[in-house]
Amino acid sequence: MIEKSRREAPARDQAKPEAFGFDLNHALESIVALQSEIPEDGFTASTLGVKRAGSGVVIRESGLVLTIGYLITEAESVWLTSAGGRLTPAHALAADSETGFGLVQALDRLDLPALDLGSSSEAQPGDPVIVAAGGRRQFLHASIVGKHEFTGYWEYLLQEAIFTAPAHPFWGGAGVIGSDGKLLGVGSLHVEHAIEQGEPRDVNMVVPIDLLAPILDDLLRFGRVDKPPRPWLGVYSTESEGRIVIAGLAERGPAAAAGVRRGDVVSAVGGSSVASLADFYRKVWSHGPAGVEIPIEVLRDHRSVWLRIRSTDRSGNFKRPRLH
Repeated sequence: MIEKSRREAPARDQAKPEAFGFDLNHALESIVALQSEIPEDGFTASTLGVKRAGSGVVIRESGLVLTIGYLITEAESVWLTSAGGRLTPAHALAADSETGFGLVQALDRLDLPALDLGSSSEAQPGDPVIVAAGGRRQFLHASIVGKHEFTGYWEYLLQEAIFTAPAHPFWGGAGVIGSDGKLLGVGSLHVEHAIEQGEPRDVNMVVPIDLLAPILDDLLRFGRVDKPPRPWLGVYSTESEGRIVIAGLAERGPAAAAGVRRGDVVSAVGGSSVASLADFYRKVWSHGPAGVEIPIEVLRDHRSVWLRIRSTDRSGNFKRPRLH
């Protein structure tokens, strides 16, 4: 599966509102456009940019908006735009690196309906969905084409992500609405998805809404999930011909400090060999919380090299949002 970063031509409405078994126009009012600005010296500024744009979904009439976390990580300012064009300031409440969700709170009345949360566990491949981005009420009539594990090169793993097609070109934070008019998930990526026959197709990877309920109270109270964070190495890895290759390193990350190099092939974590990218992450995380030392074996220039990486909490590198 290959992540795509290029945005193509804007999506066009592909179905009339009366074709759905719920009030589509009303549901689309819950989708807002989101813009954020990050300080130039932010940890994620070089990789994600200092100006970010996407969408969010109003999930409480108090102005609580669910989005995708990378849009608001380290954000100094956040602005929401309704379908009618009204601009409202907001505050970044939380960005959870494990699920990928982000939460923002409007700082003025939105006067927009909240979209009810559905059940992503009940959604099945073949089910019709609406993928909606904010701002100009752009939506696509799509369908679920897969539900399975997803591994991201930035030390990210979802046990069961949702994949929809056709792909919406403005996927970040887009709301995925089921046939009952309820929210099934939030758009995260534009990727190529392998199919059984024919060429891979462009799809959206969606974070399932069922992952929100167990962490929502913590995110609202603490700005993070109230448990020890996972160990983070600061590696960007890829799976190639059955090998786990270090494709890049976070400049200020623990792996770079421990001597890991781009091009190293990870062969083992501790005393256990690594079978896949997901297996690599799981073995790292099984060693304990952030701060634990992770011994890894890499192949470099046809030699085996053992390195010990003192892991950290990924979010410890981030600038904290300030409430203006």
